[in-house]
Parts: sequence; C-alpha cells; structure tokens
Amino acid sequence: MALRGLVKAGYISLFSAAIMLSGCGVEGNKSENAAVQQPSATTETNTNSQAGNAAAETRVVTDQFGEVEIPVQPKRVTALYREDYLVALGVTPIVQYYNPMWGKQDYLELEVPLLDVTGSIEALLASEPDLIITAGEGDAAQYENYSKIAPTYHIANEVLSDTRETLKMIADLVGLPEKAEQVLQDYESRIGQVKEELKTALGEESIVVLRMNVVDHSINIFGTKNIFIGELLYKDLELKAPAYAQAMTEGNMVLAEESLPELGADHIILLPSNGTWEDEENAKALKEMLDSPIWKSIAAVKEGHVYPVERSYWQTGAITANFKKMDELLKLMTP
Repeated sequence: MALRGLVKAGYISLFSAAIMLSGCGVEGNKSENAAVQQPSATTETNTNSQAGNAAAETRVVTDQFGEVEIPVQPKRVTALYREDYLVALGVTPIVQYYNPMWGKQDYLELEVPLLDVTGSIEALLASEPDLIITAGEGDAAQYENYSKIAPTYHIANEVLSDTRETLKMIADLVGLPEKAEQVLQDYESRIGQVKEELKTALGEESIVVLRMNVVDHSINIFGTKNIFIGELLYKDLELKAPAYAQAMTEGNMVLAEESLPELGADHIILLPSNGTWEDEENAKALKEMLDSPIWKSIAAVKEGHVYPVERSYWQTGAITANFKKMDELLKLMTP
C-alpha cells in the first residue's frame, strides 16, 4: 500500500493536476476497511531532502480512511473547526475555520488567516500546512483533496462525542500527549470546583439551554444527550435538567411554541444561532420574543432568570469553550 508522505516539493503541481482529473477516490491511497482507532505509530521513517537538510521524522497512524504518514512533531497544523483543542494545548493553528453563514469561533481570539470553507481549497494550500486535522463532518472527496496538500488525519464522530478523547487524540497527533494530561488535570479540577459552587447556589433548580434561530425565530432546545452542552452541564457538572430536556432522545430539537409553558426550567440560557445579541435584528427579535404573552407565562421569564449569552463557545463542547461556559455559569448563577 502506498503511504502519503510529507514530501512538500511538487504539492502545487500535484494538486493542480489532481483538480483536472475526475474519479479520484480515497480508496486508491488508503485501505478500504481500516478500523478507527487512536493514532498509533506503526512505523517511523526519515525523509531526506536533496539539499542535505536534516531528516524529518515521521510515523504512520490509522484513521477511518486507512494509513497516513504524518510528522512526529508537526510545526504548521490546522484542525478545522477544532482549533479550540490546539489552543488548549498551547498550539497556534496556521488558519482558522470560517463559514460566512455564521462566522468563526470568536472566543478563541486568534490572529491568524481565516479559511473560508465554502471557498477555494487553494487558500489552505497557500498556508503550507504539514498536518491537516479534519473531523466527522468531512466526506471522502474533501478528505482526498486535503490529502493532496498535506498529510491529513480524520477524526471520527465517535471520538468527537467525547471532549476528553478528542483532546487526547489531537494531542497525540501534534506530539504533545503529556500536555494533554496536564490540561485534563486542570479541566477536572475546575469541573469539581464549579460543580460544588453551582450545587450550593442552585440546589435542585433546573437549567436548560435554548437557541433562537434568527432566520425564522424558532427555538431549539438542547437535551441531556447533546454532546456540546449536555455532557458538560448535566454529566460533568451534574446540573438538573428540566423534565422536557431529560425526556429528549435527540441532542437538540425545535421546541414548539405551544410547548414552552411545559418547559419547566428554573433558569434559561439563551443564545442566537448566529451573530450577537447586540446585532440590531437579533436584539429586536429577542425583545419581541420575551414580551410575547406565551414567553411571559414561563416561570423563568417571570423571575428574570433568562440569560442571553454569546453563542460561539456555547455551540461547541471543546476544552477552551467549556472553561468559558463554566466561568459564565458561575457569574450568572452565583451571588
């Protein structure tokens, strides 16, 4: 089986030629039925330049598309929409995921070029990565295109559903497994502290997270099985979910307006689907919603227990985002 190496010379010409060809599939370069597993070094090799530069160590790891040869210590890394984990590990990504429909993860405060994922892949080529990390939403054709630019590792959905496992996998890929252990120690310590403070402040009061969809003003509710919100709030912090959220079999769903009075939550965290609450359109929609008779009938609204929050870190379950969620929960829920 041919392995995709780190050879940088010729990437541009290979990529251009590949774009003109059709029918290229992942199967030609990767084993068809490789099992998804944590990155593991099965071989190590050296790639020597003709100019006599120092050898670059590589290793072979396996993802759901098969085997891929990656640097042992990559220097220029992108983890598309998973930049949070790199930041938590002290690594600055070379580009940041950007979608013009909703923007980027502003809370990371990165000062790096944006990669418009709806635009040309050549923008990624120009950034000269030596490792590309993609995630569950990518397809085989997209993966193959990325692989023509640099070694690409695809994280499967079953790993993405666990914040800790995702951090450990990304740390392994970038050669920082010890750093991940330290980050997780700090993470677990913070969870324990915040859990105790919230338990004292809230007792048996329930909390739920809702999202207003700014296009049609419909409302989504996040249940206990939601991997971005449910894992932290209801599993790690052991906060009480209202019965409606507990009964949900899906991670999130549209909440019918007539069901709002049945929600039964003592506290409501509310985020917009895109933009901020300071945006004129969003601010107007929020006011109209909270002033409506049906919303005024909700106990949490009557008590002033509705908390509009910034969306970008509430809509991801990554490490840095979860630290920010915990900080905000303490600010909102404790004296």
